[in-house]
Amino acid sequence: MSTIEPCFLTAAQAAAEMKAGRLTSEALICSCLARIEARDPAVKAWLHVDPDLAIQQARERDKRPATGPLHGLPFGVKDIMDTADMPTTYNSPAWQQHRPTRDAACVSIVRHSGGIILGKTDTVEFAFNSRKAASRNPYNLAHTPGGSSSGSGAAVGDYQVPCAFGTQTAGSHIRPASFNGIYALKPSWGTVSREGVHMISPILDTVGWYGRSVDDLILGAQAFQLPGITDLAARDPRGLRIGYCETPYWAKAEAGAKQAMAAAVERLQRAGAIVEEIVLPAHFADLSEAHTMIMFGDGRVALYDEYLRDRDGMHPELRLTVENGRGVTPQRLVAAYDFADICRREFDAIASGFDAVLAPAATGEAPKGLHTVGDWIFNGLWTLLHTPCVAIPTVLGDLGLPVGIQLVGPRLSDTRLLAVAQALQPVLDDFAPTRASLLAAA
Repeated sequence: MSTIEPCFLTAAQAAAEMKAGRLTSEALICSCLARIEARDPAVKAWLHVDPDLAIQQARERDKRPATGPLHGLPFGVKDIMDTADMPTTYNSPAWQQHRPTRDAACVSIVRHSGGIILGKTDTVEFAFNSRKAASRNPYNLAHTPGGSSSGSGAAVGDYQVPCAFGTQTAGSHIRPASFNGIYALKPSWGTVSREGVHMISPILDTVGWYGRSVDDLILGAQAFQLPGITDLAARDPRGLRIGYCETPYWAKAEAGAKQAMAAAVERLQRAGAIVEEIVLPAHFADLSEAHTMIMFGDGRVALYDEYLRDRDGMHPELRLTVENGRGVTPQRLVAAYDFADICRREFDAIASGFDAVLAPAATGEAPKGLHTVGDWIFNGLWTLLHTPCVAIPTVLGDLGLPVGIQLVGPRLSDTRLLAVAQALQPVLDDFAPTRASLLAAA
C-alpha cells in the first residue's frame, strides 16, 4: 500500500499502516489536506478547515502510542455538532459567529479515541428541510450529494477524509451514503449521545458515521462502544438468511434503486446466501405519515426559539414548521407515537428471523441540481423504528452515479448487523476499484 496516496486509503487500512510503522498521522493528514485543496473548491464539502491545527495534532499523535481505535485518523464533523476549537454555524445566517466553548459528546469521544477533527462539513440549515448546503456530488458536480449530511457524504466520497459524522432525522445519513458511493452506519436510536448536537426530534435524531469500508464503520463502533462490539465475530456469506424487503414504498423506486436491489439479490444468491422476500404488514405503509407528524411536531418545538429571535429572517420552510403549516395536532401526535411503538415490536419480531434485512437506501441516483437533497421515503420508516442500518455501495446507475442498498436489523442488533455487513461487503460492493479510479482521475 506504500504506493497509494494516503488519502485514498480506508480508515482501517490507514490505521493498519500506522500501526505497522509505514505511515504517520501527519502524512495522512497532509495527504487529505492536499486533496481538499485540489478538489474542495469544486466539491464544497467543508465550511471550516484548520490545516495548522490538524497537522499539529497529528504530530502529537505520532509521538504517542495509540490511545484508541481512531488513533491518528482524520474525522469530519457535520456543522450542527459543537466543536470547542472551531465555529459551529448550523449553516444558518443567524449563527455565523457562533463559537462553542466545549465539544459535542460525539466529537469528544472521537478525540479521546485518538481521532483528529479535520474540520466542519456543510449541512442543510439546522439539518432540517431548509437552506441547502453548497456541497456537490463528487461524481457529477451538477448533482446533489444528498443531505442534510451533505458535506460529510461528499468529503468521504471524494477521498478528502476517511470518516465523518452524519445525523439522521429522516434520511439524512443513509441517503447521502448511497449518492456518494460510501458506507454508513446509522446506529440504533439512543446508542450515541446527542449532547451538543443541534436537535430537531428527540424521538428520531440519530448520530452516525461514514467510512469507505465496513471495517471503517467498525472502528467507529469500537470508539463508541456499541453494545456487544467487543464480541464481534466474523461471519461467512454462505447460509446467511437475508430478508428482501422492498418496503411499502416500492412504487417510488427509480431505475437505480431497482438495479441495486436486483444486483444485490443476484450477488447474495451466487455467494450462497439464502434470500427470502419479506412483505411487511399493510399498515406499515402508514409509517411515513407517522414519521412526518413526529418530525414536524418535534421540529416545531425545537425551532420555536429561532422563530422568536428572528421570525422575518427565518427560512420559509422553518417558519412554516413553527407556524404548524403541516397540520400537526395533539391527537395525530399521540396516534403516531402509539403506532410507532406497535410497529417497532412487529418489525423486531420479523427481522429476528433473518441475519439482516435488505432494503433500498435511496430512490435511485442522486437528483440533478442543488435545490433538492433527494427523497427520504426509503429511510424515514427505519429512523422511526429505531433500527440500525448499514449502507453499502452496490452499482453505478445509468447516469454513472452510485446507488447503494442498506442492511437493517432489529433494535440494538448493531454489532450483529456489522458482522453480517462485513461478510457481505465483498459480495455486494464489487466496483470499489471503479469508484476509486473515477475520482482519483478527477
